[in-house]
Amino acid sequence: MANVRNLKKDIAFLVGEVISDSQLFIMLNPKHNTDAAYSIIEDAAEMYNLMIQRANHPDGKDDPKLVKRLYKALYDDLLQQTHSLFERISKLKD
Repeated sequence: MANVRNLKKDIAFLVGEVISDSQLFIMLNPKHNTDAAYSIIEDAAEMYNLMIQRANHPDGKDDPKLVKRLYKALYDDLLQQTHSLFERISKLKD
């Protein structure tokens, strides 16, 4: 991760992919688990808001090492949470 701007772009991209995959599922399967797909979209939007808030307001702005650890943890959380949302999309057809 080079800077905060790229982190925010990654957040927007990954959340956008989750939402577009959920919408694609809804369009292709209009009678199959649409409520669960809408739930995934809502969770992705909530995750986006929380991630952006965490990126905009890091604790300990005076300590660069602490800020770097916080952004690393945020990036790891982003990957983990988007992975779990993609898994939920994969299980919708079951």
